[in-house]
Amino acid sequence: MSETVNVVCYKSKTLKDGSHPLMVRVCKDGKKKYQSIGISILPSHWDFKRNEPNDRCPNKDEIKILIQQRLCDIQKTILSKRIDGKDYTATTIINSVTEQCKSAKSVGEYYLKYIDNLKIENRIRYAGMYEVSYNSFIKFAKHLDITFSEIDAAWLKRYEAWSKEQNLSVSTISTRLRHLRAVFNLAIMEHAIKTDCYPFHAYKVAKLNKETAKRALSKEDVYRVINYEGTGSLEILAIDLFTFSYLCAGINFIDMAKLTRSNIRDNQIVYNREKTKKLIIIPLQQKALQLIEKYRDENSPYIFPILSPYHKTQVQIANRLHKVLAKINKYLKEIGENLNLPLPLTTYVARHSFATVLKRAGVSTSIISESLGHSSEKITQAYLDSFDKEQINEAMRNLL
Repeated sequence: MSETVNVVCYKSKTLKDGSHPLMVRVCKDGKKKYQSIGISILPSHWDFKRNEPNDRCPNKDEIKILIQQRLCDIQKTILSKRIDGKDYTATTIINSVTEQCKSAKSVGEYYLKYIDNLKIENRIRYAGMYEVSYNSFIKFAKHLDITFSEIDAAWLKRYEAWSKEQNLSVSTISTRLRHLRAVFNLAIMEHAIKTDCYPFHAYKVAKLNKETAKRALSKEDVYRVINYEGTGSLEILAIDLFTFSYLCAGINFIDMAKLTRSNIRDNQIVYNREKTKKLIIIPLQQKALQLIEKYRDENSPYIFPILSPYHKTQVQIANRLHKVLAKINKYLKEIGENLNLPLPLTTYVARHSFATVLKRAGVSTSIISESLGHSSEKITQAYLDSFDKEQINEAMRNLL
């Protein structure tokens, strides 16, 4: 009899806070073996049909990564035993994986596990970002064949200082340290390290965010970008993508590139954000509809000429997006310089500008958070904390 392996929310056990532990369940030869993966979850945060955290679940992405990693470890163990011709039971499989988790304690091993799991989930772009940050830590420390306890607040401060010497932006440093923090969280959730090894209580990554330069334009400067007369096809596309993003709730480049005609329903964009998987529904303004018509191509399902039916695999898509984004931002930067804008112009500036204009119009943070597709208002507030508190009696419909 073949085995089945999955992770379930174990309702037979209820903790004091009303949550249930998440358990690996291995079924073989009519016998079941359960083992906790080290975290619990409220039933309201769990999709029992799909056996995964739902959109209301805090740390949804990290939990999904932990689940995929544990399932991957079990499948590898089963495959190894089959290749070796060894018999196994549900109990021996669970025990083998437990020993493997205990033995993989170096920071480097966990970092690579995290990257592998992102690739398993076909999150190729994010895996690539983690690979870049991994290589940055290797360059700084020479290697990551170290225990988690060796990385303390002083180590992190030295990395921050070294990164600034490399002329890395504060935003880039913050991103890389948040990647390392995610690896720490994975190790803690797997009980591979103790919580007293966690250096991010003493070292706050959030302080770097406060140093980040503003990335929002005034409404007047947004007008100037939108009305800029582009000369070449790529320069015109760059302006149009900036405009579409601004008018469509700050939709980011990746989500914009993947939009197809099926995402347009009743003069609305309906899509799931790539990063958070959150469902976003945005009304389309007249100028946004005009841009959709401008780039209509009956030979391609995509709204904008970034991806095409030729790009089929996740690797092809990721490479194409990376290449085009670099070109678009190059043209936007040149446009910004020509217009003497107060900050470097990128696609991301459209997203920040959208949020800023709404905040200045007196729109609540919760509405802005919903529009941006953030997983929490706390993240949105990080966008808005650096902006001035000017209030203007305009509503969202007055973006233009």
